[in-house]
Amino acid sequence: MSLATLSAFRSKDQKTQTGACIIGPDNKVIGIGYNGLPIGLDDSNSKFWQDADDSDIEHSKHTYVVHAERNAIYNSFGQTIKGATLYATLFPCANCAQTIIQSGISRVVYNDIKEGHESEMRAVMTMFQWAGIVVDAFQQMHVRDAQSVAELQALKQQLYP
Repeated sequence: MSLATLSAFRSKDQKTQTGACIIGPDNKVIGIGYNGLPIGLDDSNSKFWQDADDSDIEHSKHTYVVHAERNAIYNSFGQTIKGATLYATLFPCANCAQTIIQSGISRVVYNDIKEGHESEMRAVMTMFQWAGIVVDAFQQMHVRDAQSVAELQALKQQLYP
């Protein structure tokens, strides 16, 4: 989760910086990603970062931004990710959940839940359950780097209030 949190710092999104990290069954890093623009789009162009309502597709960042989970999968450089664990700073959306399922990832560990997305989270949990994907909340795992992740999140909050 520390790697996922660190990768979120790379995001240019002024509202939500997210990160993801895929760890293989042999505990090696397979892929890292953050929410950002596709290759070739200028991330200094404000057109791509507008927080317009989703009904205005052309002026909504949601049209252009690739989520951290998908970027981590894309950045896995063709390695086999079947049976891997994906660590994400935010609970995955439905589209990312579909990609996670299709890629063969077998476990998702998330650190936070985006407010107002509870019904989508329930739908994602249903998909994960039916697909046999184990889902764990990082805060409930009592792991060694929990304090480090908390400190990184606090730093991120200071930098991106």
